[in-house]
Amino acid sequence: MLEKTRVLVVTGASSGIGYALALRAARAGYAVVGIGRNAAALDRLAQHVRTEHGRIVTAVFDVGEPANAPAVIALARSAFGRIDVLVNNAGATAAGALSEQTDDALRAQFGVHVIGPVALVREALPLLRSSRGIVFMLGSGVARVPVNGLGAYPPSKAATRSASSILRRELKPDGIAVTYVDPGAVDTAFMTRAGMSGAPSRLLVSPEAVARKILAAVRSRPRVVEAVPWQTMFVGLAELFPAVTDFVLERNARLVGAQPSAIAASAPAAGEPAATPVLPAIAPAAPEPETVTLPPATPAPTAFEAAIEPVRRRMERVKLTEPFVRGLLQPDVELDPAEVALRWAGMPNKNERAATVEVLDALADAGFLARDAERYRVLRAPD
Repeated sequence: MLEKTRVLVVTGASSGIGYALALRAARAGYAVVGIGRNAAALDRLAQHVRTEHGRIVTAVFDVGEPANAPAVIALARSAFGRIDVLVNNAGATAAGALSEQTDDALRAQFGVHVIGPVALVREALPLLRSSRGIVFMLGSGVARVPVNGLGAYPPSKAATRSASSILRRELKPDGIAVTYVDPGAVDTAFMTRAGMSGAPSRLLVSPEAVARKILAAVRSRPRVVEAVPWQTMFVGLAELFPAVTDFVLERNARLVGAQPSAIAASAPAAGEPAATPVLPAIAPAAPEPETVTLPPATPAPTAFEAAIEPVRRRMERVKLTEPFVRGLLQPDVELDPAEVALRWAGMPNKNERAATVEVLDALADAGFLARDAERYRVLRAPD
């Protein structure tokens, strides 16, 4: 029945944690409202969910602009009649020194991490009171241990953490829970889109692992979700010994991936002067779709190449090769993700297993595979 269906609203649903959470929630029986800034990615998400017979509506909104909050909540109300879970996940950063950030960049970062989320909570209050729902606020370790080079991201996340505590106390009498999430270092393109290298791959956790912990917390309603407890422990130690922390970070920015990437350091962004030290505009929560006109001598990508393009970076990070993936596509063969991961990784870790599922899902979205419960059947070979 419609009135008994739990409804989850997630911002930043175009990629990363938001995309993974939307999929997992739909599979768990939630009706999902996915909000993001990349229309093409949201369309892929909606197609993926509906292929699995889930329920979802998506819409393009900049949640950093509080004037959009009423429309986001109205969409959830008109589509499903209620809200049980509100996940303020959208995030963005403008790389560079805080002292050199433009006014627009400062406003944008505080907008997407604090002002917009609080506006969404305010607009959703009647529905959240009715369902005795829960709000998740996505934070960061840099809220506690600020790192230079990330612009206003650390102070805006510190404000997110503070706002979470205040909202928790304010809304408790209404039966609404508020949970702050420390996701740890997550294997997404968030940092690289802002022109930074990102943390070392060995420190990264998959978006799916964070999504799983968020969804599990809907029932337990904790004050805090620590997606990677050992990372949170080190953040706590860094708070206790600030002089040591300053010494380490000043000499090894690579630990947090805040230094410019090799690509960003060697070439300016399109349209930017080479001497510009700071990105003047906020990095979008998801990459904007681009139209690329290939020169006549360059062949168009094959259907297989187009299918794996959204996960190519993830494949590179875990060293899952294109020839191996191509070789899996033998018509009428059934693929078990666990067995596939064993074949290419030997003893796969969580990131490698999650990457395997992402690649298989991308191939299914492109029509190379058909999903059958937790297995996949090959429909056609690569062209």
